Amino acid sequence: MRVRIILAISLLAISIVACGDKEEKEAPVQKVEPVEVLPPSKVYGYVLDDYIVERDTVKSGDSFGKILFESHVDYGTIQQISDTIKEVFDTRKIQVGKPYVLLKSKDTTETAKVFIYEKNKEDYVVVDFQDEVIAEEKSHPVTIVEREVSGVINSNLSSTFDELDTNVLVAYKMADIYAWTIDFFKLQKGDRFKVIYEERYVNDSIAAGIGRIKASIFEHKGRPVYAYLFENDSLPGGSDYFDEKGDNLRRAFLKGPLKFNRVSSRYNLKRRIKYYGYKVRPHKGTDFAGAIGTPILATADGTVTKSERRGGNGNYVKIRHNGTYETQYLHMQKRIARVGDFVRQGEVIGTIGMTGNTGGPHVCYRFWKNGRQVDPFKEDLPASEPLAEDLKPIYDSIMKPLQRQLEGIPFASESEDIDASTTLQEQDL
Repeated sequence: MRVRIILAISLLAISIVACGDKEEKEAPVQKVEPVEVLPPSKVYGYVLDDYIVERDTVKSGDSFGKILFESHVDYGTIQQISDTIKEVFDTRKIQVGKPYVLLKSKDTTETAKVFIYEKNKEDYVVVDFQDEVIAEEKSHPVTIVEREVSGVINSNLSSTFDELDTNVLVAYKMADIYAWTIDFFKLQKGDRFKVIYEERYVNDSIAAGIGRIKASIFEHKGRPVYAYLFENDSLPGGSDYFDEKGDNLRRAFLKGPLKFNRVSSRYNLKRRIKYYGYKVRPHKGTDFAGAIGTPILATADGTVTKSERRGGNGNYVKIRHNGTYETQYLHMQKRIARVGDFVRQGEVIGTIGMTGNTGGPHVCYRFWKNGRQVDPFKEDLPASEPLAEDLKPIYDSIMKPLQRQLEGIPFASESEDIDASTTLQEQDL
């Protein structure tokens, strides 16, 4: 009996140990995470794997119709597409050299279903005619990078930017901003500048041009001129450039060259004069009458390019204001301004007289745009109104940080480290 009990106990112990061993040898249960299936990537809003993709550029002799016809779209459908989308995209205006993409059906016909036209590096047009005809203007995602650069003029502005290995478009934008305060045809060696501007990139790598100039300082003849971009819906056009005092850099011309203007003869290309047998004798200036000796004023800042007496003009002065505009003042009694002088708006440059061909004392005021005489009263000239008082606190809050940033940029002569960049933002346009 005792042996049976011991044997039973022994068997029970073995059973317990065996069960324990079995539990220890079993592999733990592992939790399997579900695999995330990503949607197929899209380009231009389409899954390119769903189509036969053809990339090309518009060649001489190509047209929208020719491109689609060669991709098995009949002329009737092409005309329908063109008529339907003309408010969004004029198919007649595709340009040689512009890239385009055709998305074609994956079947034996390989018929075009979508036409994508790259207008520039940022903007493109999608013409989809798979089910119904739809045209949309779109833009690639753009990254804006802020840059700082400074330089010293050795010969001219564009060559200085070449030496800095900086896009010359920045120089052109600066020349436009300062057109009314600095004559860029008369820059001097040693003039210097600092500028904060933006560069635009498509897909973080493809340069898409220069964006805004946010702030700059240009020292010309030792005089610093600041420019700060201020964007506000209250401004004409939504934005403009102002100096540290809130004065507009885009100086308007005075309405006329006298303190008290009285027009005696207007610009008239069809003028007929009895003395010349009523033949057409165009008058390409505006006459302002005044007594002999009346001061004649420069209507805008600029550099005197001519100061002489010649033929029917008599004594006259000509001023270049920027790369676009020049003014001329004829029949002077006395010329005060001399060639090479930089004159300010409202500065006296001479006095009214009767020299040259004139029937009475007056100044004939002539206005030149891009080398052609025009009527100044019909030109849309830049405004020069200062900031409204209620906008100045907003302007100061934007201008002062930019001013501190400009002060922190060394001039090129002070440091070789003249370029820095920081990514500002990515815009899904």
